[in-house]
Amino acid sequence: MSDRLALTGARIFDGDNWHEGSALVVRDGLVEAIVRQGALPSDVRAVDAGGGMLVPGFVDIQVNGGGGVMLNDHPDVASIETICRAHAPFGTTALLATLITDTPAITAAAIAAGEAAALQKVPGFLGLHLEGPHLSIARKGAHDPALIRPMTDADQAMLIAARQKLPVLLTTVAPESVEPARVAALAKAGVVVSLGHSDTSYFKAKTFAEAGASVVTHLFNAMSQIGNREPGLAGTAIDVGTLSAGLIADGIHVHPTTIRIALDAKQGPGKIVLVTDAMATIGTDMTSFTLNGRTIYRKDGSLRLADGTLAGADLDMISAIRFMHGVVGVELTEALRMASLYPAQAIGQSHRLGRFANGTAADVVALSDDLGIGRVWIGGNKVFEAGAPR
Repeated sequence: MSDRLALTGARIFDGDNWHEGSALVVRDGLVEAIVRQGALPSDVRAVDAGGGMLVPGFVDIQVNGGGGVMLNDHPDVASIETICRAHAPFGTTALLATLITDTPAITAAAIAAGEAAALQKVPGFLGLHLEGPHLSIARKGAHDPALIRPMTDADQAMLIAARQKLPVLLTTVAPESVEPARVAALAKAGVVVSLGHSDTSYFKAKTFAEAGASVVTHLFNAMSQIGNREPGLAGTAIDVGTLSAGLIADGIHVHPTTIRIALDAKQGPGKIVLVTDAMATIGTDMTSFTLNGRTIYRKDGSLRLADGTLAGADLDMISAIRFMHGVVGVELTEALRMASLYPAQAIGQSHRLGRFANGTAADVVALSDDLGIGRVWIGGNKVFEAGAPR
């Protein structure tokens, strides 16, 4: 017998429009409908959200860690479960567990873990993001330069094989380390190809977009910048409409004014999407951790290597939304879309994530009017409630 429930007592944002005096009806983990509260069927179990708003769960396509765990250090299903569980209280109901440039053995282990997590239907696990190792040393950021290398036939075959067993596979590559033909082959096989950690030119980056790259990794960070005679990868991300671009909205990685300029200039249909680039610190009070044997320090809202290089972000998704709305001045509905609908579109998952419609996942976040998180549901199952023991 199916389990039908209705989330009531809050305004509902379906990804496009607001619904007042309505209820979100859920059946077997999927959204069934949004109906007037007075028209609820008698067999539906009503759950009062207690005011505020109900919004689609957040989709994060770049999550390196959380709950004290980095995927690089422990590439197994238990770590993926820990990472997903750590981000749920911040509204993230679907994420790409992200592996930073590492050895072939660690990469293979992460892929195997991702395949197993998909089979086990780990709540919140959407797939993998392999960020490297096919990057540019000139724009390596916190990636270990000793592990960066060009893509080979074997690497390409491994990615295509992995995609067949994962719901989503995204890989960040630099044009310096990959040929357009490889990008075309990956895209044809369903791999989402993102350009990042690159010092490439506008012309070359555009060529890779035409070959099938559809995303740019953490806009403005670890990439060639916009200049008066050379727009760089940052300019390509904004100018080329087929590209979506991740944005770390913490006020440290990108200045609010730069964000406003980019939002005003972005050509569509590709969008700027919020990512956290979160590390092990999320959901913990830890002050440091290690990546590829190097210590990363948590201080003043940022994560840095000993030399000051930024190493991921100490950021959760609801904080990114608050920053976009409260500091950058983005309308709340647009900030919510940047965290849900737009990232789902960027990875081809908007048919089931980032919005409420018949048949989409019942991934729901209950927000107070001041953007505090009250409750979170994944697939219709409550996974977080403020004040409840974890």
